[in-house]
Amino acid sequence: MQRHAPLRPLWICTADALPWPCGRARLDLVAEYAGERVNLAVDLAELFREATADLTRICPEPPDPIGTYQRFLGWVKTTPRA
Repeated sequence: MQRHAPLRPLWICTADALPWPCGRARLDLVAEYAGERVNLAVDLAELFREATADLTRICPEPPDPIGTYQRFLGWVKTTPRA
């Protein structure tokens, strides 16, 4: 089974080419950080920062800040615990 990891600097999933974190990556992250939801959010916040910097550098238009926030952090609180 291929790991659902980010392909940088595009920030798409290496397994399914969807924007990362894709649905499967989110489930894997919740399982990996079981019982450590705050640490998951902190780590995703750093990845959000890195992705924003990468996408701003390589795209003609900067990424939508609200959409990018939702993509990286907006789902953490609403995803069922593993």
